[in-house]
Amino acid sequence: MSPRRSYDQYCSAARALDLVGDRWTLLIVRELLAGPRRYTDLHADLPGVSTDVLASRLKDMERDGLATRRRLPPPGAAYVYELTGSGRALLPVLQALGRWGEAELGQRRPTDAVRAHWFALPLLRGLQGEGLVEVRLEEGDFHLRVGAEEGPVYGDGPAPAEPDARLVMDAATCEAVARGEVSLTDAVREGRVTVTGDGTLAKALRES
Repeated sequence: MSPRRSYDQYCSAARALDLVGDRWTLLIVRELLAGPRRYTDLHADLPGVSTDVLASRLKDMERDGLATRRRLPPPGAAYVYELTGSGRALLPVLQALGRWGEAELGQRRPTDAVRAHWFALPLLRGLQGEGLVEVRLEEGDFHLRVGAEEGPVYGDGPAPAEPDARLVMDAATCEAVARGEVSLTDAVREGRVTVTGDGTLAKALRES
């Protein structure tokens, strides 16, 4: 575990950066917003991070009360990491950071890695209310828990239950939403996103 470094400034922003300002920390939070994850899963979805750095950041996050590590009961018997309440409270921080970074996203570069669930946070910003949403992309499926106050915010794969809304779109539309070029509601209105389902979220999108 690396020694905690500090800016030694009496400022709440500086104190926050003492905890989450290291490279990779906030991206680990992004991954753990999907719920408990094994170390190997985290490493697979954080291309570019070394095993040593990932292990060090996870230990730091445990020490600082952002994440915990626990062993799954049999037959799983694997260790998983998950966010504490303090760690999960970083969701609006990541959403604000993502909105601020929209202009920097640009077109996808040949060297850019991508995972379908990385589009969860920008899509979540365009959904109001509460409910389960399934998103189908060319890169894969994932689901969102809109308005959830605890537990996972999103997850890989189809929704675990009948979703309130199903969204189908191509990669170009999803990337445009992520870049802030078009809102989710406008994309639905223009026919670039197909919405099915009988829940309030589906109805709100179709009627917007």
